Amino acid sequence: MFYFGIEHEVAFLTPEGKFADFSSIKFADFNQIIEQLPTYPNDYPQLRIGDAGIKKKRWYIEGFERFADSEKVIECVPKGIEIRTTINSDIQSTITELTESFYLLQEIAAKFGFSPALISCNPYHAVFKPEPPLNDYEIKRRRTSPEKQTANIPMLTYGPDLNISVAGLPYERVIEIGKKLTYYSSYIVPFSYSSPFYQGGLWEGLSVRTFIRTGQRPAAMVFVEKSEQLIQAAPSLTKIARIPAEVGRIEFKAFDSCDDFSIYAALLALLKGLVLDKSLPGRATVPDTAKHQLSAQQGFDNQDIFAIASQVLQAAEVALGEDPDVNLLAPLKVMLNKRETKAHQLIRDFNRVGSIEQALRNTYSAFL
Repeated sequence: MFYFGIEHEVAFLTPEGKFADFSSIKFADFNQIIEQLPTYPNDYPQLRIGDAGIKKKRWYIEGFERFADSEKVIECVPKGIEIRTTINSDIQSTITELTESFYLLQEIAAKFGFSPALISCNPYHAVFKPEPPLNDYEIKRRRTSPEKQTANIPMLTYGPDLNISVAGLPYERVIEIGKKLTYYSSYIVPFSYSSPFYQGGLWEGLSVRTFIRTGQRPAAMVFVEKSEQLIQAAPSLTKIARIPAEVGRIEFKAFDSCDDFSIYAALLALLKGLVLDKSLPGRATVPDTAKHQLSAQQGFDNQDIFAIASQVLQAAEVALGEDPDVNLLAPLKVMLNKRETKAHQLIRDFNRVGSIEQALRNTYSAFL
């Protein structure tokens, strides 16, 4: 039996119509939104609250946590709000829950003048520098994992974690699937591209997020139960599960954000097909930086990216067979045939209206 979940990061425009990020927003600005959103007691223990106590709901403030001289968080510099679903046994239930949570977030955020904006990389800032500088404890803490060492990158990027697991799968098989997803990542991430802006203008490609993060951050993360099951890699491929519900979970972390959640349904179906597939031979412990950067710049216009993306999509379709989820792949076929991504639409909108913020106002149109 398969299980699914989604963690979706939402960026916002301020009441003044400006892009909301760490340079202009305080924790309290987003926390007033979180406070008005409901709590579902039955969500736990499958959702992790975390040491900071910020993740108490299906929605929480995503940001850079600051520490004094212990694990106690004293501040969180915000970048946006993350929505996470509970664990679902089918893709459609996952998408339905995400959609309902997004509508609620949008409704409450509007009361305070904030509106959601689809973007996967900060369109203005190329660097996040903690202020004040990291103290001795924070520096020591960052050395404990490759991901903590690159924790500044998520402050500049927005993207989903698409979670998938299969009941009873041996951990060796789960790790192999993680390696498979890592290998094919550069070919499938263009289906989600939505970050064509950089430092106040158009970038020369389709996904700044993919270009700057790959090689430093994981494409896929596999959660294992015991330390002896870990594989040493930088960025990490494996991680110790923090709660029992995480054991055996694969998080695919390389996609850009999507404002059409039917694309998430398609991507979950693609991942499911890749789990079932036995024909694709590629395996990698760490993402191929050069291949991802080429993909980020050219997307499906690159013949190699296009050809292998087509092969992967076909393999997933064959592996799904008569499973009804095979029908969810349809939007990906359209994108591939047109060699078109969301980033292309954002570029057209920017060229038409001449403003990043105005282009972002046209996103999440399905929810208006």
